[in-house]
Amino acid sequence: MFPARKRFESVDTNLGPSHDRRLAGSTRSKRATLALLGRFELIDDGSTVPLAPASQRLLAYVALAGRRVRRDGVAGALWSVESEHRAHTNLRSAIARVGARVPGLLYAVGAELALADTVSVDLDDARRVALEVISRPAATAIESAALSMSALSAELLPGWYDDWVVNEAELWRQQRLHALEALSRVLTKAGRYAEAVVAAQAAVAGDPLRESAQAALIAVHLREGNQSEAVRTFERYRSRLRDELGLEPTAQLRGQLGHGTIT
Repeated sequence: MFPARKRFESVDTNLGPSHDRRLAGSTRSKRATLALLGRFELIDDGSTVPLAPASQRLLAYVALAGRRVRRDGVAGALWSVESEHRAHTNLRSAIARVGARVPGLLYAVGAELALADTVSVDLDDARRVALEVISRPAATAIESAALSMSALSAELLPGWYDDWVVNEAELWRQQRLHALEALSRVLTKAGRYAEAVVAAQAAVAGDPLRESAQAALIAVHLREGNQSEAVRTFERYRSRLRDELGLEPTAQLRGQLGHGTIT
């Protein structure tokens, strides 16, 4: 059996130009989209492509590992309970099935696998949006708030419990919640309260016990003059926090509602 793997095994970045040319030397011209947010879906030339579970996991692994990986890393991660020989046999079968469904989508060159350059991954696009929102929240909020919220509101492969998915899903969750909170704050300052509420509520949905998300939602209600909504939001959060963790909201959050007068 393979030893346990807790991190992706990516390819060596110093492989030389000949490897890069072979991997990039695709004649595939059609565009494909690999959706990992909210669900798994492969869309090729405008149509959804049905794939077996092993093929789905193969494509998801390669995409999450940076689009280029070593074959032994993939085999060990996806078939860790199998013998090494059996794991590589399963990998070859999965590669062949992907190639039969969508020729040119996945390249196997020696010890490496790679996604074709014509494949876009929705998580990559969403991560760019999140970084943009966090680094330039004002500009992003004004220009494309609705698009940003759509990209930031979906979980990564919900219902998938492989370690390599769970780790990446938690990283994405933290990144998108920070971005949603930043987006809500800047929309609140701009007086775009309806959009600010949507962004804050998306952050709350991502983690109802996260105080910074609740604070962003309360701030919108207060800025808009809806004190009753702010109090109800606080009380729901306090009740859930007590029930699930036996904790109380911080003094900072209480201070948002009348400088600590709520007890």
